[in-house]
Order: sequence, then structure tokens, then C-alpha cells
Amino acid sequence: MGKIRLGIIGCGNMTGNHLDGLFKLSDRMEITAACDVDEEGMLKFAANFDNCFTTVHYEEMVDYVDAVLISLPHDLHYNCGLFFANHKKHILMEKPLCNLEEECLRLIKVCDREDVTLMCGYPVPYWPYITKLKELVDSGEYGTVFQMSVFTEQLTQFRNDFGWGSSGRLGGGQLFSHGCHYIDLMLWFMGEPVEGVHIGTNKCTPWLIKEGTSNVALKFKSGATGYHFGTWGARGTRMGYDYQLLTDKGTLCLTAGEIRFYQNTTDEHGDYAENGSYEVVWKWDGEKSKNTHFEMIHFLDCIENHTRPLTDGRRAIQSLRLIWRLYDAEKQGVVADLRGLGLDQFNEEDLDRIELYDPSTFVHLGDNEYGENEKRYKNKKN
Repeated sequence: MGKIRLGIIGCGNMTGNHLDGLFKLSDRMEITAACDVDEEGMLKFAANFDNCFTTVHYEEMVDYVDAVLISLPHDLHYNCGLFFANHKKHILMEKPLCNLEEECLRLIKVCDREDVTLMCGYPVPYWPYITKLKELVDSGEYGTVFQMSVFTEQLTQFRNDFGWGSSGRLGGGQLFSHGCHYIDLMLWFMGEPVEGVHIGTNKCTPWLIKEGTSNVALKFKSGATGYHFGTWGARGTRMGYDYQLLTDKGTLCLTAGEIRFYQNTTDEHGDYAENGSYEVVWKWDGEKSKNTHFEMIHFLDCIENHTRPLTDGRRAIQSLRLIWRLYDAEKQGVVADLRGLGLDQFNEEDLDRIELYDPSTFVHLGDNEYGENEKRYKNKKN
């Protein structure tokens, strides 16, 4: 097949992370259309590409594309994705897939029916240093993992013009909007979860209704445990991100693109940095950037080879279901039951039960206690 014609929907900061990667893949695809309600920003983005069609209405770009990258506010993912799926266009949807479970299921079902690729924009599993870390863990050479910890620290304060700070737009707080990356990653590394808790706060992130800082503890069927800390309120950070996997032989640690293996702690109360030793197992010599072109390569491969993406809709909904259960359990003050939410435990019968309503049939139920505009899909006759 010839070059894939890719349309960009949403030309803001998120899409800007893809720009370098889009240039790198110009031998396999071409940017043929761009859409954004911010016309100035859209035209600036489109100027990077020859003969790029521009519009403020994504419906107008359908004849110019074979596939789309959707980088819109989360509450707009479903309607936009459904439109392009119904027009047999392949979809790379920025995370999270959709704000509601029923929206995720309907989008998956329509993409199945129309035989188009649906991939969620979780770039982390495609980064070379993450794939190498997964390879090392799976090899067993460095021992059996009993604890995985993921730390992310950044300052994220949204512009007010699109209401990003409202959880109705985000679909949740920091955990849902950003932590979904790392919940997906932990499930990929650690397997089937059985229980967990979430504690979040919006202290020092007053621009968010829900949590800007998130703490998640998980237990897995294997008996291993996991922990994720993420914040959008870091005014300074020592590491930015850090991944640690403790094994019965030592600790695998990834930070700043370098994988280290710490071992031989000499004192039962010892600090590994003083009493242990480490070796650099692997080092990333590539660019220190978002490296989103690796996920784009996978997306293009799946389109061309008619294969299912690693981070497809089914996998994406499992990580979101886990987050929704953690949120519900946090409200109730209980430990969440997470059984059945492994990445390979998607229940295909869920798709059989879901009805394919037209997006214009949703009914607003009013704002809940978090300022979210609750909505459910109903038959207009009802």
C-alpha cells in the first residue's frame, strides 16, 4: 500500500509531542489534514506539512484521510472516534480512551464491525527502555519480582479556556487522566490484579476538582504488590520519573533512560546506595523526548498488517475499569476488588450486551458532587 494519509484532530500541546515523530515517519505516512477550533494554532501546525487541508469541523476532513490521531479533550473522544469509525477510518486515540465505560465499549464494537484499527495512545510500552525492561523481567535472569513501583512527578496546570480543570472534562483526576499510563504498564508487567486502594488529594493543585496527587497500592494474583505515585503539583523534582522492580536477587531500576541492577546489600538494615553495588544493564542513547514515534510506528504496522495493536481498545478499557473501581472504593472507604481486570481478561460478552445508540441520543442528568455533567445514552423513544 502507499503512504497512509493521517489526519490530526487537535493541534495543541499534546499533538506537539508527536511533531518530531511525524517528520521521522514521512516515508510511511503523510499529514493530509488538520483540525482545531483554535484556527491560529491549527494553521501554525499545518504549515509544517505540504498541502495540508485545514478545518474547524472534523467531519469535513473525512475524505482526506485513511487514519486519524485524535487529541481532543477527553469528553470529546467518543463522538469524534465514533464518527471516523463509522467512516472506516483507523483511529489512534490519545488516552484515556473515553470517559465512560459504555462509550469505550461502543467505540470498540463499532471499530470491530467496520474492521478498522483502534489503538489507545499509551506510548510508554513502546519506548525502547520500557520494552527492554520488560524483556529483562520476563527473562527471569534478574529474579522474581515481588514489588513494582512507578513514580511520576510533574507540574501540570491547564489553561482555563476549555475548562480542563473540571473533572467533567477530564473524566476524573490525575489518576484517570495521566495515571492510566502507569496502571496499564503495571498490569502489563505484573499480571492479574486482585485488590487495591487509591488515596488522592487536590491539595496544592487547586485548579483541579478531583485529585492532582495520587497514590495507588495494588496486590496481584502472584502475591506480588505494586505502588504508583503521580502528581501534577511538583514545583521541583529530583527524578521526574522512576521505575523500580524489586526481585529476590536485587532491584532493577529505570530512570533517565538507564536501567541499573542493584544487588549485594551487605547489611540487613543497609542502604543499597551505600552498601550495595550496581551494574548498568542497558542505557538509552537516543533522544530524551516523548518518543511518540515508536507508538506511531506500531499504529502504522497494525494498519498495514491488519493486526491488533498491543494497546488496543480492549486493553485500554481494562486499565480504566481498574481506576473506576479504585475511585468507587475510595468513596466507600474500602479495599477495591480488582479480580477479573487483567489485560487479557476482557469479557467479549460485554460487547454483545452493548447497544449502539447514536451519540445524539444521550441525556444529561445534571452535575454531580464533583461538577461532572453526568450523561447516559437512551433511546429517544424512551
